[in-house]
Amino acid sequence: MKLGLYFDLRDPPPWRRGWGAVYAQALETAERADAAGIGSLWLSEHHFFEDGYLPQPLVFAAALAARTKRARIGTAVLIAPLRSAIEIAEEAAVADVVSAGRLELGLGSGYRVPEFDAFGAQPDQRFADLEHRARGVQELLAGGRVTPRPIQDPLPIWIGGHKNRAGRIAGALGAGLLSLNPEAWTVYCDALEEAGHDRRIARAAGPLTLVLADDPERAWTEIKPHAVYGWRTYDEYAREGRNGMTRPPTLPGVFDSIEGGAKPPVQVVTVDEAIEQLRAIDASAAVEHVFLWERVAGMPDDIAARHVELIVDQLIPAVAEWGRAESHI
Repeated sequence: MKLGLYFDLRDPPPWRRGWGAVYAQALETAERADAAGIGSLWLSEHHFFEDGYLPQPLVFAAALAARTKRARIGTAVLIAPLRSAIEIAEEAAVADVVSAGRLELGLGSGYRVPEFDAFGAQPDQRFADLEHRARGVQELLAGGRVTPRPIQDPLPIWIGGHKNRAGRIAGALGAGLLSLNPEAWTVYCDALEEAGHDRRIARAAGPLTLVLADDPERAWTEIKPHAVYGWRTYDEYAREGRNGMTRPPTLPGVFDSIEGGAKPPVQVVTVDEAIEQLRAIDASAAVEHVFLWERVAGMPDDIAARHVELIVDQLIPAVAEWGRAESHI
């Protein structure tokens, strides 16, 4: 299991620093974390967020590739229905070449209606389009039609989504499952076999909304406004254009979790508590990558820096140690 960081590059208006500063800080953090032994760096995609949520993850992946040497660089996820297969394949190939073969291409269906409208895509066809694009990317890369040729052959492809539909698509394609949902894992493994793939190629990856702190209760008092902002804006943007639907059908029970004063789904934990969660995840699936938010919606630099420090100095060595112990059992 490789541990990583997830960057969304949001610059929330209440704590605005300027996007140039946000991008520079993310690159510096990634460079330091890479030198310290972080296993992976992940990027996501959204459009038209007021706080500038990263809209072009493969562009920034190439920037990360130029600033780092060891860490895998992944998209979690690139919204596949918004692009052609050739566009995805070519941009992924460039990022893989720049990174010397470190790209992990995660593709997802998306869910936000205004994004589909802007790109002329159909949200009600998003899962079919996801499978079609992913299959097209596989064929383009395997057929050698894309230049430059990526370093990796095959280039790792993941299908993101926490529900059964994503698991079935990932299994049918023989791709990795970009989800830590045990239910999706079961569906995925069955779909692999049904499509004629060896079940032993099954692999999972995904995010955990954990922030590490020496004193979680104290840190939470400072993180809470950022976490509430982050999940409230996810909620508002996800509902937009859905004609009164209470929540996106792909994310039940998440966006309404702060209604009535409930805590948003961000956990502030000690290193030991994080290890317990990672052990449980590791026991439930063949997990290749787990990544934690680098920061939550512009939270304070000192808390974010300590969070990353605890990951690279304590959590990664602990995970490596239990991995060595289990390999000798």
